[in-house]
Amino acid sequence: MKFSIISFTERGLKLSQRIQQIHTDSKLYTKYSGEKNNAQHVQYVHESVYKWSKIQFEAHNVQIFVGACGIAVRAISPNIKDKLNDSPVIVIDENSQYVIPVLSGHVGGGNEIAVMLAKSLSAIPVITTATDINHRFAVDLFAKKNNLHILNKEGIAKVSSKVLSGQIVTMAVDSRYFYSFTSVPEEIRILNKTECDNPDILVTGDVGDINALITLVPKEFYIGIGCKRGTESEKIEEFISEKLKEFGISIYQIAGIASIDLKKNEHGIVLWCNRHNLSFLTYTTDELRSMGDGFTGSEFVKEQVGVDNVCERAALKASGENGTIIFKKQKGNGITMAIAKREWRVTFDEK
Repeated sequence: MKFSIISFTERGLKLSQRIQQIHTDSKLYTKYSGEKNNAQHVQYVHESVYKWSKIQFEAHNVQIFVGACGIAVRAISPNIKDKLNDSPVIVIDENSQYVIPVLSGHVGGGNEIAVMLAKSLSAIPVITTATDINHRFAVDLFAKKNNLHILNKEGIAKVSSKVLSGQIVTMAVDSRYFYSFTSVPEEIRILNKTECDNPDILVTGDVGDINALITLVPKEFYIGIGCKRGTESEKIEEFISEKLKEFGISIYQIAGIASIDLKKNEHGIVLWCNRHNLSFLTYTTDELRSMGDGFTGSEFVKEQVGVDNVCERAALKASGENGTIIFKKQKGNGITMAIAKREWRVTFDEK
């Protein structure tokens, strides 16, 4: 996850540089233009902070404001969409006393990032999320840790309200995912879906089943992809959508996209991933070659990139140790894709 850190004073800029040492995948920005600003690798922000924030939201970067909360609130307010898609926003005062997650504390990981930064800066994390401060089960955090898509986000508040009022919450799980659970929170009663008609929380692979306060869909699939250089994101969108519909898979069930590292900056793929808020995993030729044999090979592809197949190998690599290819290489419009299914289980254990 990339951090975009913006400062407004000389002291704030120095703190930004400290944060960059903690999280090296950070880019520094500043509105400070004093004569002493000779810092290297810092981009001065000429546009408004609102426009800067809009760009960061579109790229799904973590935004860290080193300065007043008011600046951050005014900058982000016109750009906020919803709690499932907004990237985390964190405010740190320039004396590094407090680290405040302002937006996307659970799904985006803002609270977790704030705690990490506070520990490194010897600061105080200011966590205000009710379920966190009361040490209770949070359904949106559970969904994030289990890589589940939340179909009906309005259910988050309803479930949290029941938990915080001391009520038992029922969770029904599809039989295909049901097994002997451990570390189940005391406020959760977990059942096989066949045993419960109207649960509070439903974990299901059926994206049309919303017969619960909140429905969670496992992201079980990885798409492996290859394309000609410069392929437009619209063509990628059209091709992937067509194939997912053909295979009966929802975009909500996709965990991420995978390809060879030669494609890590392929604009069309990156833009498509940003649009759908999906991770883009890339692997070296050696990593893809290490997946063994049995793939739909192409001598032309091997001559170009050093491995006979990218999409199937990348999908299988991303899906993990027990993953399986369920749809082999599909091609059209200069694009190839394959889909692998990973082994997925519900867990309440800390990750």
